[in-house]
Amino acid sequence: MSNEELYVELNKVFRELFMDDSITVTPQTSAKSIEHWDSFNHINLLLAIEMHFGITISAKEVENLVNVGDLAAVIERKLS
Repeated sequence: MSNEELYVELNKVFRELFMDDSITVTPQTSAKSIEHWDSFNHINLLLAIEMHFGITISAKEVENLVNVGDLAAVIERKLS
């Protein structure tokens, strides 16, 4: 999966979870960038991403996530 395809898929997950078709995530996007991205929705987002991509993200990996770029890097590693 190319980086561009990965972000297309991430946008689908974010838009569905936050019910906002105007969301466009970039590597710099963080919880501060998206309304309603709180700790509860962070968990829901990670679960939705795991289901969408068929991967499992460990607690240690979650601890190191600062932005969507970090999340994309984890997903890319899991898919390769």
